[in-house]
Amino acid sequence: MSRRHVRPAALLAATGVLAGVTAAQPAAFAASHHPAATRHVLLVSVDGLHQSDLAWYTARHPNSALAQLVGGGVEFTHAATTTPSDSFPGMVAQATGGSPGTTGVYYDDTYNAALLPAGTTSCKGVKPGVEVDLTEDLDKNQASIDAGQGLAGLPDSILSMTGRPQSLINPSKLPVDPKTCKPVYPHSYLKVNTVFEVARQAGLRTAWSDKHAAYEILDGPSGTGVQDLFTPEINSDALGYATGDDWTKDNKATEQYDGYKVKAVLNEIDGYDHSRTHKVGTPAVFGLNFQSVSTAQKLPASDGLTGGYTAKNVPGPLLVKNLDFVNAEIGALTAEIAKRHLAASTTVILSAKHGQSPTDPAALTRVDDGPLLDGLDAAWKKLHPGAADLVTHAVDDDAMLLWLSDRSPAATAFAKKYLLAQNGTGTDIDAKPKAYTSSGLSKVYAGRAAADYFHVKPGDARVPDLFGVAQYGVVYTGGTKKIAEHGGGHSDDLAVPLVVSGASVPAGVRDSAHVQTKQIAPTILSLLGLDPRSLQAVREEHTTVLPVR
Repeated sequence: MSRRHVRPAALLAATGVLAGVTAAQPAAFAASHHPAATRHVLLVSVDGLHQSDLAWYTARHPNSALAQLVGGGVEFTHAATTTPSDSFPGMVAQATGGSPGTTGVYYDDTYNAALLPAGTTSCKGVKPGVEVDLTEDLDKNQASIDAGQGLAGLPDSILSMTGRPQSLINPSKLPVDPKTCKPVYPHSYLKVNTVFEVARQAGLRTAWSDKHAAYEILDGPSGTGVQDLFTPEINSDALGYATGDDWTKDNKATEQYDGYKVKAVLNEIDGYDHSRTHKVGTPAVFGLNFQSVSTAQKLPASDGLTGGYTAKNVPGPLLVKNLDFVNAEIGALTAEIAKRHLAASTTVILSAKHGQSPTDPAALTRVDDGPLLDGLDAAWKKLHPGAADLVTHAVDDDAMLLWLSDRSPAATAFAKKYLLAQNGTGTDIDAKPKAYTSSGLSKVYAGRAAADYFHVKPGDARVPDLFGVAQYGVVYTGGTKKIAEHGGGHSDDLAVPLVVSGASVPAGVRDSAHVQTKQIAPTILSLLGLDPRSLQAVREEHTTVLPVR
């Protein structure tokens, strides 16, 4: 492990002692260098952000809010998120200290061989096996940013959205527990407890802001972890933008959407609930995710600007604009913390649920996975007349996760062999033909190997029967509207920032040790003086606290 302090001049610039720091980015927060008792932890996930993006930006903007955050704490330069690198396992890891095999959460859309189909009301004799969907599809009204609450005056009134989004989930869309014959809500699907639950048990206040009502999974098995959970629906119709577009299709819309969550957290910093209706005190554990960087990486263009990267790890115009946006919003949050005299008692943790791949536009190979999976089914049924489709459920972004109707070693080996034998033609960054090999896969774990990869027993009801790691640059999509994705196991998917800054931590430290974002969970509890081993996943995986003291 290599650990070093930033040179004094660089630190002075980062903390605002040198000229050029704006009033919106006060040095007071970043300059809280001496260890102090942490009473509040603000967790910020900038989805899609790479450590390379953060380094690129702070090198060019040494007086920025992001540079202050880095200079005011410990920056782990070799942090990795979960594999698969999807939003749900990534966020769940940060809140529990566990990997997908332990938490039971592999992606936002998976399959469970033990639960019963959604809508089942008479469970006797029903064959198990069901899609477990943790996306906007669970909303009572996924077209509305309030998920179906029925607020008037949207989107301006969105801060009036409930802090208990479980009430906005349509129970008829949930899988059913065969033992109780009742719907399984996201929080009940999670196998381990969360930092929010531990904080609540200690009498501390909790809050969080995220993109779907299904993020009530963070409540944990108790269902009570997050007292104030603000979840405006990102995949709803973006009012004021092109008809049919959600908040991710136009990057300006994504920034507007992120702004609602920032307002919610500003209200919480001020001691109110997210709606600024009730004075409840600043939470001990709270935070939000940003989506605008992610959409800037994935969209070919938006608002007249080219998306993605111009060369390996070099942000293009749209992404630069969004790095500026996130910097300004984080500056607003830290300024409010300082304004409320909370800098000496607040630790900010900056990270990301996932990265995005590829960061090299020349590497992009878009592969239509539909024909590949159709071909796999056809080949299987040709050898097994009368058999069902082999692929029961699939999730393919820049990895391939398959759940099969036949989970036998012969079937999983067949699927692996078939996929690795398929070559074809996709498209490159300019939508021109580009050849691919082996279905775009570099490595395939099937059957027992897939279970071993995720450290679960073969036949586990949740584990995918096949996990395919894509070749660098491969994105599974049938069109040309995306130039990047996440979910896979390349460094572009995994190498995210991890900065712990403010109260209770030293300033100006760069640590090159290889760490994981799941270590955020026990670190939060440790900073608050709580026992990290209160987390089940920490005990099961021996997840350690980040070395920040």
